[in-house]
Amino acid sequence: MPVRLPFAWMVCLRYLREGRMQTVLILAGVTGGVAVIIFLTTLISQLQVSIIDKTLGSQAHVVIRPPQAANHTTLSPDSTAAIIQPRAQRLRSVDQWTSVAQLAAQTPGVLAVSPMVSGAGFAVRADASQSIALMGVEPQAFQRIVRMAKYLRQGLFDVSGTNVVIGSELAKDLGITVGDKLRLVTVDGRNDLVSVAGIFDIGNRDLNRRWVFTSIKLAQTLLDLPGGITQLDLRVENLFAAEATARLLQAQTGLTVDSWMQTNAQLLSALNSQSMSNNLIRFFVTIIVAVGIASVLVVSVVQKQKEIGILRAMGASPQRIMSVFLLQGGLYGLVGSALGSALSLGLLTFFARITRNADGTALLSPELDPGVVLSACALALVVGLLAAALPARRAARLDPVQAIRV
Repeated sequence: MPVRLPFAWMVCLRYLREGRMQTVLILAGVTGGVAVIIFLTTLISQLQVSIIDKTLGSQAHVVIRPPQAANHTTLSPDSTAAIIQPRAQRLRSVDQWTSVAQLAAQTPGVLAVSPMVSGAGFAVRADASQSIALMGVEPQAFQRIVRMAKYLRQGLFDVSGTNVVIGSELAKDLGITVGDKLRLVTVDGRNDLVSVAGIFDIGNRDLNRRWVFTSIKLAQTLLDLPGGITQLDLRVENLFAAEATARLLQAQTGLTVDSWMQTNAQLLSALNSQSMSNNLIRFFVTIIVAVGIASVLVVSVVQKQKEIGILRAMGASPQRIMSVFLLQGGLYGLVGSALGSALSLGLLTFFARITRNADGTALLSPELDPGVVLSACALALVVGLLAAALPARRAARLDPVQAIRV
């Protein structure tokens, strides 16, 4: 026994079959719109994650340092005699740094705290020498800030005793490898002979040439900073809450506290611009899809005006007539969103194959975020219903006598 469809469904499907070309064109528009929204959202999201990971993967989210030294004078700033030269900033320790580290660790949203002793120096081997940034760290604490294990190319991240870990460019410049010796010399003449325990490649040639990791104790000795540290590195749970965390800690400690949002202001501006561009594209695509659905259904109402009048004369209520066109709009959105999701997956797969990072790894992952897909599909369905609302209302208000006379 054949299944009888409800009135609204039966008429809706008949209208869709009769206007096959219109149906195909509007479905193509909805499919393209949904595919563009999902593809661009996923693409920009993955690119932003990749950029943030590459930029912030090698640095702390928040850094606590001693306040800068400043000159104090009793002269008025407006006085012609008040010519004040900026003070040279000497290497200083964070005052009571263990208490500050404990306070930072207890701050909501802070995941890890790592002390560091950093200063300038030279790496010397035979007749070759390179200027370096000497960085004394606690290995376990520092690797909760920067995951050095994924950057190591040779050896281990072992900075115990007189072991050091250097960058690949510095190793190339000095012609050394794991197990070789080199001498670290500071600007005031202190020096020590150390062994290379590991070589890293952090993806930045300048950092690969300058960074030399040692133990905190060795760095304190070389930089003449016994028992002190020059900064505290913090890792936070929410990257975009780093600035709020920095301001809170600065108010509590009176120290200089900088977040990555300050030190990478251009990166943050670029990320915001990308997000804004994506939102604008989504907005205009949505408007175009809505206008396309509405225009097709308006034309359909005009073309089928006489049929609608006959249906009304046969007893079809305005609500039933209205539901016919609302169903069309809903079907356009539902079917178009399903096809658009499949198309966006195909586009991501294609781009993942042709785009690569500098090291040959895939730039994109051909995976759809369920949240993005569901939101795009829901948007398409809502837009389809809203776009059909005006034509459906117009069809429901048709007077059957006048419609049949037309």
